[in-house]
Amino acid sequence: MEKVLIIANQFPPMGGSGVQRSVKFVKHLRSFGYEPVVFTRKTEGATLIDKTLLNDVPEGVQIIRTKAYEPSEMQGILKIPFKVLAKLMIPDSARIWFEKSKKQALKTIQDNNIKIIYTTSAPYSDHLLGLYIKRKMPHIKWIVDFRDEWTNNPYTLDNPHNPIRTKIEKNMEKNVLLEADYLITNTPVMRENFIKNNGISGENFYVIPNGYDEEDFYNMDFTKPNNDKFTMVYTGALYGRRKPDNFFGAIKNLKEKGIIKENSLKVKLIGNYHKDRLQAQIDSLNLTNEIEIVGYVPHNICIQHQLSSDALVLIEGSGIGANAFYTGKIFEYMNTKRPVLAILPDGVAKDLVLESKIGIVANTDNVLEIENIIKEYYEKWQKNSLHFEPDFNIIEKFERKRLTKDLADIFNKALQATKN
Repeated sequence: MEKVLIIANQFPPMGGSGVQRSVKFVKHLRSFGYEPVVFTRKTEGATLIDKTLLNDVPEGVQIIRTKAYEPSEMQGILKIPFKVLAKLMIPDSARIWFEKSKKQALKTIQDNNIKIIYTTSAPYSDHLLGLYIKRKMPHIKWIVDFRDEWTNNPYTLDNPHNPIRTKIEKNMEKNVLLEADYLITNTPVMRENFIKNNGISGENFYVIPNGYDEEDFYNMDFTKPNNDKFTMVYTGALYGRRKPDNFFGAIKNLKEKGIIKENSLKVKLIGNYHKDRLQAQIDSLNLTNEIEIVGYVPHNICIQHQLSSDALVLIEGSGIGANAFYTGKIFEYMNTKRPVLAILPDGVAKDLVLESKIGIVANTDNVLEIENIIKEYYEKWQKNSLHFEPDFNIIEKFERKRLTKDLADIFNKALQATKN
């Protein structure tokens, strides 16, 4: 079985959405003839830990962990200045980890006779490590995976770096794009953006979206819940332009209009939040009884919360570049058999919700549209008629094992190129 080095700074037991893609590839690669060797950081000091995600790592998979050197995780008197330092580091706060891990990465490749490396971002320092290896060992085939865009990332565009840093990062990005053997991104629009913005041919650039793992749902109860309140569940982060303001505002309006009766609705927020700030917002809108902050929970418990809902909520902010990416939870939601209230701008995420028929879309900036969908779902729930029929022919395309086969096919091309 051919070994492949998976360079992923974010990897279990670190939690959060960023680790899902990498660990699912690692889980399924053996089925397609590849033995993953994971190169990552140690997790002491990491703020978000979910040890249950380690269950996805097959027995015997070799994991090399090097010291993180993560300034944002510094505690004590130096906590604040080191957090400032982390924001100033180029391209990100994993830069020291990359610099300090070079020798160990090369040794790992030599010790395991590795011919293929795969790097994934964020952090983008993963790709700098890949670039270093490629230049030291040109015979190595290098596959680069962008979970999100880099210099064209919408959250960066909302808060641009200074011109000097921007120029440095664009140069880093261009080097990665030109020197990698194969490139992958999450959506077709992201791929188009990379090609257009960097003047590359794109002939070695593929799309592998995120997805859901069918095995995560084994032994889960899909029975329609018998909730005494209409229960909506949101899972995921809330930051930057991804704000719950219009969703909360719609609930407030429906409550004031008397459409939503007292003690008849519950919204559960599942994720890693600034709880004090979020609770203050909820209280100010007089929605304390309607909205509950559950916080971050292990991944399997998160799925249980999704299945205990009457409807799921998906939120993505509007703005430049918002058309290019799916929000990660869209795929997991697909497999729950629960209707989705999708609060989205125009773009690939909206198109996928409509194509797969998993729910109804309201424009991110249109409170009335959000109100109308909540009202529709709520009234159907009251009549026990909240049913929907998703298109599982579309949904099945996003199963993680299928997507891992797509990655293995790229590895096959890389190996064939090596033989030629």
